[in-house]
Amino acid sequence: MTLRGKPTMADVARHAGVSLKTVSRVVNQEPHVSAALQRRVQESIGALGFRRNEAASRLARGASMLTLGLVMENISNEFYSRLAKSVEAAAAEHEALVVFGSYEERAERERMLIESMYARGVDSLIIVPSGADHSWLAEYGGLTSVFVDRVPPGLDGADVVMLDDAHGGRVATEHLLARGHRRVALISDDERLSSVHDRALGYRAALRDAGLTLDESLVVREVFDPWRAAHEVGRLLDLPDPPTAFFATNNRAAIGILQALRDRPERPAYVGFDDFALADVFNPGVTVVRYDTSRLATSAVDLLLHPASPEAGTPRRVRVPVELVVRGSGEIPPA
Repeated sequence: MTLRGKPTMADVARHAGVSLKTVSRVVNQEPHVSAALQRRVQESIGALGFRRNEAASRLARGASMLTLGLVMENISNEFYSRLAKSVEAAAAEHEALVVFGSYEERAERERMLIESMYARGVDSLIIVPSGADHSWLAEYGGLTSVFVDRVPPGLDGADVVMLDDAHGGRVATEHLLARGHRRVALISDDERLSSVHDRALGYRAALRDAGLTLDESLVVREVFDPWRAAHEVGRLLDLPDPPTAFFATNNRAAIGILQALRDRPERPAYVGFDDFALADVFNPGVTVVRYDTSRLATSAVDLLLHPASPEAGTPRRVRVPVELVVRGSGEIPPA
């Protein structure tokens, strides 16, 4: 069966040899369709590549145009700007609009943004949560939310799309250890965030498995800006027994390492978590733990538009894989 343009429900009905109403019932998860018919329709959907038009479905039910909300930490950070672009692209596949706002690392602003969107009829939200308690969200009936990058504190039953953070922290540290480094410093963010916590967990696990004792004096926490990371890197390099390598748990910390080393004679190795523009332009290029941001976004939109049934009982957790990208900075041997 050859189609021009996007396949429709009528195309699915013809392919499956069933009525249009049957296809509609299967697509909209209505009852009274036998298992055999459901299977036949789903096979035709898969064969044709049909995707439900969420906007048209809502309009047919008398609802307004589908609008998704995206609440994130800081749009000026490259990770969040990439995420916003990817969420817009994924939502466009469903002919949905996206409105977004950033809370600038302030939990009270995050709550204000969520409440404001909800009050304006945006009841489907993708949220990159702060480290504050989110149990208050359970009070909002009719609100559908999916969390990205982090598990929201106080909402253990939430649907979350996250990275394989612990594995990323482990492979980054193991990469440095394999080059002969034994004093590897950690430049970290807020470890109340599950993503940051898990990256640090991977770092500690790699040291432990290598038979090394963690030196807490080489662990820096609560670093949110490149200038602060640069200051801490300089401080560590001035120690009597300085680190010979660094693992940065986010792109801001990696940029801070670059800033710190600009005017120093030392050349420690370093690996960052999160890729960023120009990372491959520096000499040496910045070795990073990278992932597919579009996969994060697509997974979040899919979970949001296909909520789990109340009987499901367990939260849905999608873990996006990460990979180490070798560019030179992580391959520098100890001095």
